[in-house]
Amino acid sequence: MIIYGASGHAKVIIDIIKSLPNHSIDLVIDDNPAINKLLDYEVEHELLDISPDREVVLAIGKNMIRYNLAGKLNIKFCSPLIHSSAIVSDSSMLGKGSVVMAQAVINSSAVIGEHCIINSGAMVEHDVYINDFVHISPGAIITGNVKIGTGTHVGAGATIIPGMEVGKWVTIGAGAVVIENIPDFAVVVGNPAKVVKFNKIEDE
Repeated sequence: MIIYGASGHAKVIIDIIKSLPNHSIDLVIDDNPAINKLLDYEVEHELLDISPDREVVLAIGKNMIRYNLAGKLNIKFCSPLIHSSAIVSDSSMLGKGSVVMAQAVINSSAVIGEHCIINSGAMVEHDVYINDFVHISPGAIITGNVKIGTGTHVGAGATIIPGMEVGKWVTIGAGAVVIENIPDFAVVVGNPAKVVKFNKIEDE
């Protein structure tokens, strides 16, 4: 396994990989020349001559950076990485490059897109549909039948009530409680969550 990115988020992905049988870390790569070591791993700075059978995980927390990198890197992205302590229903589906961290729960018939982050202790309930490049932060609760668009970030401890539709590239603040549908690019905060501004997405 090759880890692309040497941030704090990468450290948590290392913990996921270490928790899994038959998984190992071959290489850590980051384009920042000032970063030479991450935990016990030396950090390389170029992605060269990678064998096509070696899988890569994008260990980058920012959704837009993952989105841009996935579009331009001609490499094989990994199957979903799921921490051994996470609970994931057999009837759920997860896309390539997605990561599920310790103590997260993904329940029946949930669909998680590609390159998503389901962070520590987050809960994704039944029949939820999460599009690509979404980050569900620690302790967030996505209740049943919610739909979340591409690139959206759900803040730590936020709650989305059943049946809501959240647009693409939305930012939901920490602790927010979403009780209405949220339009594309909105930034929402509070309980109940209210739109306070809109994200400017230039490269979407």
